[in-house]
Amino acid sequence: MKGDLFSSEHMVQPATAPGMTVENSKCIRYAVHGEMLARQGAMVAYRGNLQFERKGQGVGGMLKRAVTGEGLPLMAVRGQGEAWFAHEAQSCFVVEIDPGDEFTVNGRNVLCFDASLSYRIATVKGAGMTGGGLFNSVFTGHGKLGLVCDGTPLVIPVSPQYPVYVDTDAVVGWTAGLNTSLHRSQSIGSMLRGGSGEAVQLMLEGQGYVVVRPSEATPQKPQQH
Repeated sequence: MKGDLFSSEHMVQPATAPGMTVENSKCIRYAVHGEMLARQGAMVAYRGNLQFERKGQGVGGMLKRAVTGEGLPLMAVRGQGEAWFAHEAQSCFVVEIDPGDEFTVNGRNVLCFDASLSYRIATVKGAGMTGGGLFNSVFTGHGKLGLVCDGTPLVIPVSPQYPVYVDTDAVVGWTAGLNTSLHRSQSIGSMLRGGSGEAVQLMLEGQGYVVVRPSEATPQKPQQH
């Protein structure tokens, strides 16, 4: 076969190391030698001897999603082989987490991750007044975390002198060392008159980084199983 489709730009090459790599801007490849975890329905292709198993629907099998408090189902991938993961042609990125690091991320942005990482569900401090609260997943340990994002994300430094205010529907995640609270940018009178539509933001203070996607969240589609 000939043509641009079969050029080296699109052709998959043999894996050079186990674990997670960015195959292209819309897809992550994972060379599995043992076990890894991913969001259910995110596998688009695989080869080798791999088994896919849904995780239980308890806390250990779900990642919380911001605002709604709904869960993102996970699956375990075990065996020897390669698998490719993607979600609605969103942009893909890899975060490397070292011992002592902590990365808080919105569950809807998680694509896949090493089994060596631990995660817990946390309520964002100061966000209990919003509908259902703001729930996120906090990753720790040593390993790689694959993320998806609508568009190219913004990584904004946060310092004690310069706190950052982000739309609660646009925030992807943030690093350790940041304190969160809700900030109301409009007066009650302004809200009653219509306001700007940007009444409440998540304020992050301290020293670190916040990751923001360049659009507000779109309505979630039902999970495909």
